[in-house]
Amino acid sequence: MTLSFVALGLDHRHIYGMTENMQRIGARCLGFWTQGDPQPLAGYVKRFPDLHRFDTLDAALAAGADLALVSAIPADRATLAVRAMQAGHDVMTDKPGCTTHAQLAEIRACVAETGRIWSINFSERFEVPSVTLADQLVRDGAIGRVVHTTGLGPHRLNRPTRPDWFFDRARYGGVLTDIASHQIDQFLHFTGSERAEVTMAHVANHANPGDPGLQDFGEMSLRSAQASGYIRVDWYTPDALPNWGDGRLTLLGTDGYIELRKYVDVGGRAGTDSVILVNGDRCEVLDAREAGLPYFERLAHDIAHRTETAMTQDHCFHVMELALDAQAMAEGAAR
Repeated sequence: MTLSFVALGLDHRHIYGMTENMQRIGARCLGFWTQGDPQPLAGYVKRFPDLHRFDTLDAALAAGADLALVSAIPADRATLAVRAMQAGHDVMTDKPGCTTHAQLAEIRACVAETGRIWSINFSERFEVPSVTLADQLVRDGAIGRVVHTTGLGPHRLNRPTRPDWFFDRARYGGVLTDIASHQIDQFLHFTGSERAEVTMAHVANHANPGDPGLQDFGEMSLRSAQASGYIRVDWYTPDALPNWGDGRLTLLGTDGYIELRKYVDVGGRAGTDSVILVNGDRCEVLDAREAGLPYFERLAHDIAHRTETAMTQDHCFHVMELALDAQAMAEGAAR
């Protein structure tokens, strides 16, 4: 039976990749609903011109889909996900999946009550072939046990394209809640850590004083029983870089290291998805562009068979818990 889905909320361009990758594995989109006319809507309609637009959220939820894709304003994603799960849908949401601890508690309760899947599409892992190759290398023991990760998530501000909510802390959730959730996910995954704690967190606005609600820099550290990690995220990508950010991940193992130059390799190989592997026998750069993106097929399998092959539900919850904890620590707020 063909998996079907609806798209709910088109406020972030990540909905393009979410829709495209589900269609690529053979899933059928029944249409979309979004509030008003957000900036990504025109590009979405251009990419997917045959999709029906539902007039109301209720109509979209009544269309009979198996899965709901959610990419609304971050502060609104939890409410849409809960509505979708209560209507019988599993959910793939853009990151961050929620922006407060109270929202996360509501989602946990809804998952427990409905038995639905709440999955966050951590695109910096799930939509990046170099991560797929690195995952295989780690599982094969190429660098021994991973004991530290360094995750860098620089982004381009693109000020003219940003809506008002982008500069509103309450609406986007803070820079660590938002961007750093990617790197937290990768730390837990690659180190095999089921639980971790935030040991340091800091946010700032260094370069955009006219936008006091924007946090344009964030950093944090994590520690688990198995490993430790450092994360840095920012909105400082210079104009000369040919893409939105020089995102990198370094995995330090007991027998070697792997560095992923995900989106660009300045001064190195042209294109994306370069994987540097150094261990006792190998010192080379691997082309990972054809390594594949297994998350989407695995999620479809999980929806059909009620399994957890794409990502465990506990992992998804804990990533957001740590991101929210780090944000609170950085802002000096009590949980």
